[in-house]
Amino acid sequence: MKPRHKRMAIAGGVVAVIGVAAALVLNAFQSNLVFFYSPSQIASKEAPTGRTFRLGGLVEAGSVKRDGVMVNFVVTDTAKSVPVRYSGILPDLFKEGKGVVAQGQLHDGVFEAREVLAKHDENYMPPEAAEALKQAAQPNGKMADSLVMEKKP
Repeated sequence: MKPRHKRMAIAGGVVAVIGVAAALVLNAFQSNLVFFYSPSQIASKEAPTGRTFRLGGLVEAGSVKRDGVMVNFVVTDTAKSVPVRYSGILPDLFKEGKGVVAQGQLHDGVFEAREVLAKHDENYMPPEAAEALKQAAQPNGKMADSLVMEKKP
């Protein structure tokens, strides 16, 4: 093989290795990507079935039912509600009427949560959940200030 052909083969091999590495990185990124959906989006069938995503909103008052470590509750954005089933220990800040984000999958209309995150103080709600509550509250986009608990700078 001529030196020129060797250089071309090496350059082609390097390009192939970089291409494979880029494909593997992009595939790993895509499989770990988790989107956020509100109960209204889930009710309108925008959320994927059989794929992990995050559900956020308020824990509906009077909906928390505990059976050992199995907990059933309802997450709402004041327009639509989604039942949630979670097996495990809930965060200390988890309460009815407070903001929550759950990560899991939707099965037969029930959100099977693998992880439940509660707000960290009385003035904070995840921005995605606050925006979903704003959009779902009223058709004209206005909402009572008492429902949205975003942190003010």
